[in-house]
Amino acid sequence: MTSRANLRSFRLARLWGNPHNLDYLASALRERYSEDRLVILAVKRNAGSFTYDGIELGGERVAHEIEETLEKLAARGYNIKKLSMVGYSLGGLVARYALGLLDSRGWLDKLEPVNFTTFVSPHVGVRTPLKGIHNHMWNVLGARTVSMSGRQLFMIDSFRDTGKPLLSVLADPDSIFMRALAKFKHRSVYANIVNDRTTAYYTTAISKVDLFEEPEKMNLNYVKGYEPVIVDPDMHVLPQEEDDEAKPKELPSAFRRTCRQCVRILAKLPFWIFIWIFLAIGSILFLLNSVVQTVRSHQRIRLHEEGKTGVVFGGYRVPLIVQDVRDAVEEVIENVNATQDPDYVSDSNGETAGKGKPRKRSSPSGKPAVLSADGPDEATPLMEDSSMDKAENRTSSSPHTAVHKSSKEPPTLALTPAQFAIIDSLNAIGFRKYPVYIHKDKHSHAAIIVRVPKKSFEEGKIVVKHWLDNEFKI
Repeated sequence: MTSRANLRSFRLARLWGNPHNLDYLASALRERYSEDRLVILAVKRNAGSFTYDGIELGGERVAHEIEETLEKLAARGYNIKKLSMVGYSLGGLVARYALGLLDSRGWLDKLEPVNFTTFVSPHVGVRTPLKGIHNHMWNVLGARTVSMSGRQLFMIDSFRDTGKPLLSVLADPDSIFMRALAKFKHRSVYANIVNDRTTAYYTTAISKVDLFEEPEKMNLNYVKGYEPVIVDPDMHVLPQEEDDEAKPKELPSAFRRTCRQCVRILAKLPFWIFIWIFLAIGSILFLLNSVVQTVRSHQRIRLHEEGKTGVVFGGYRVPLIVQDVRDAVEEVIENVNATQDPDYVSDSNGETAGKGKPRKRSSPSGKPAVLSADGPDEATPLMEDSSMDKAENRTSSSPHTAVHKSSKEPPTLALTPAQFAIIDSLNAIGFRKYPVYIHKDKHSHAAIIVRVPKKSFEEGKIVVKHWLDNEFKI
């Protein structure tokens, strides 16, 4: 008997991850849909240290595993009609790469692309939007501890003969990857607003601003039935009720500045403690682990390139541009990354946040771009061929349109021109963006998908329920 079913592919590529991290997602899907309606594939070939090998190699492995699975299902009498993909963390980027390969090989013409969802995936990379030596040291050290994947996530790689970082190629409007992504009927992202030690809100929500710098002080507007976890994507906050009598008295400005400076110094202490330990005590062990894993990764990449892994991947090396075609170390990195506070291009009055000095923004041509009084969205774009916020404003869930009118417009983060271009490109095809507020556990990156059975991760079940109720279509 022939069975008509959808294929739901899970792409897991969290650094040091394994397919069991997505067990709860798979079980929640299976509770709703029987196997004759939905086939679930949890991709296995990029587990553990194999995630060091980079997005390209990982994407080729995933594309091959999906093709293998489709062929086996066909041999068993399944008639697969639709394809959906969900990625967690780094897996979201690998999924986007794999989809470009599958589309170039004709699979998205044979199967109807339905759902594409990522949970806390760093679409804009993990470079910290800071200026100065503190930023430079972290971005340099972090990029060199996880082999090719680290270079790609920090955008210091040069992908093939493009001269661009892989993440830029992945978001190029003319690439096979963006063409594949645009074919999906439903695209959504879930992003933690606090305590994500691995991927910050701006990169998982594909945003130029951090709307939730102090969520505990905001009157957040939750989606009915999913409170207090899923923030309404169309109106993040409700008006604050002013109570002059209950309002605390304003501290003198000089005292406030002193307090802020003390807080900044204390916030940076973990970073400098890490640097001291890294250089004075733990550098040998830390670097030895990185060297060993990097060497192993390079060996795997070389064998992969030479076709000595048992599978010939040459067929996946298609042209990239459409017009040319028709845990210890992990814990250290996460904790240090969590100490980074973002810097900004400017606030809504044209002043650099925390500095009090006006700062002009420049386009790549060198011409100054002046911010308007309406905030960063109305400024001349940083990119020459860019609709910096027009595309994002056209998206119904755009963070810029979701803030209540009474709220002050948040300042634009000090991202690189390449990162701004990625945001523009991805927002142009449209995503539903769901901010997630995990209260009960400080490791929200794991809690959002209930990575392990743990009582403090219970709020992640609300996230998964919301996804199944509202975003997953069969």
